[in-house]
Amino acid sequence: MNFLKIFLHSYLELPAKTDRIVCLGGGTGLPNLLTGLKLYTKNLTAIVTMCDEGGSSGRLRRILGVPPVGDIRNCLVALSTSEEIFSKLLNYRFAGNRYGADSELGGHSLGNLILAALSDITGNFNKGLESLAQILAIAGKVLPSTEANVRIWAQTSDGKKVFGEENIDLGRYDGARTIKRLGLAPANAPGFPPALAALATADIICAGPGDLYTSIMPNLLITDIAAAIKKSAAAKIFILNIANKPFETPNYSASDYLAAVRDHCGTNLFEYIAVNTNFPAKIPAKLKYHYVNVDFNKLKKDFSVKIIGGDFQSSANPLHHDSEKLAKAVISML
Repeated sequence: MNFLKIFLHSYLELPAKTDRIVCLGGGTGLPNLLTGLKLYTKNLTAIVTMCDEGGSSGRLRRILGVPPVGDIRNCLVALSTSEEIFSKLLNYRFAGNRYGADSELGGHSLGNLILAALSDITGNFNKGLESLAQILAIAGKVLPSTEANVRIWAQTSDGKKVFGEENIDLGRYDGARTIKRLGLAPANAPGFPPALAALATADIICAGPGDLYTSIMPNLLITDIAAAIKKSAAAKIFILNIANKPFETPNYSASDYLAAVRDHCGTNLFEYIAVNTNFPAKIPAKLKYHYVNVDFNKLKKDFSVKIIGGDFQSSANPLHHDSEKLAKAVISML
């Protein structure tokens, strides 16, 4: 179905956009956005956080010493224009526990193993990444935000430090669940030069959607990345999550997301914020998620951002964006 949509947009309906769009993030939010954007343009660059330590990625990171491959794989699959069977193959996960013993095959994603294998075959992770991108005929580029072996840590409101993306993401810590500060180790990790070059020539830069502290901020904490965004003449859009995630952003309003970026980066990096204004579906109580309150007046007063509002919600999942609706909003900025 995706292949058919790409064909119709590329050859029968819409002219290809030549403007350059750079998207930063990780997790499931970034691939969701890329899935929609590839219908309109091939001038896409995904800059992916490199702090993932959970599941298959974390296990391969520990036993093979490769960079985290899971978020990279998801973006490659999202941008793939090859036969759908290749995407299914890369997303195939062996039966078993994703968080099992490092020595076990069970729970691993085949795509993660293939990317790790290609890195070994080519002798370099980035060359392995390029090889897999060619196999999948991706509509754009997928780049790591840094080549450094980085981890994140968080300080909570009661002064405790929590180390590692997985522990922060899943709330595996005692005490207050409000994150006051996020840090990168090493703190001076350099930005990946091709990623910095993409930011310098971008027409649109998007951050998000995704978990604020484990998918978006790890990119912005790289000083080179934040500086490149600040310097860029591109339209800069922060795409707000539809719902707050327990442990990371409980009870956050829209302005709290931008305040976190400003507090960590020293300035507000974004001139636009894209917010969902349609909430027809009730979130099941068992999920413990709540819709983000969009405090329009504070956004305008404290951050002077322009608000891109609309119905961006997926009909299939009230927590997720509809990739095509969101892509149309981004493309409309060109």
